[in-house]
Amino acid sequence: MKQILLVEDEEVLRMLAADLLTDEGYKVDEAADGAEALKRLRERDYDLVLLDYMLPFYSGVEVLEHFRRECPEKRPKVIMLSAKTQPADRERALAAGADLFIEKPYRPFEFVKKVNEVLHETDGSPLSP
Repeated sequence: MKQILLVEDEEVLRMLAADLLTDEGYKVDEAADGAEALKRLRERDYDLVLLDYMLPFYSGVEVLEHFRRECPEKRPKVIMLSAKTQPADRERALAAGADLFIEKPYRPFEFVKKVNEVLHETDGSPLSP
């Protein structure tokens, strides 16, 4: 079973995303801020991290930069989620190591599809058309 860390400070969005992912058969851990996300990332290995851009304590980009520096041996896939839609924000997230950038609000079906595609890339399975 694939392990996902979902980092979202808005409780309703976190609950909805967690429900969508558990319905798909994923094991989901949750964090509500950047500090909690870093703690969980240090303690456990994840296949995927869904990381909100704007978080309390550390932004999603800062979390990713700290994590990549502190734990270079751990290489989960990372999808950055953000209401920030400027090209510079997207570029900063990708430069920090995000594999994909998804703008909020997102459609649940598209969100799940992108998660499945990214996770299938990691296990060698073919991507859906």
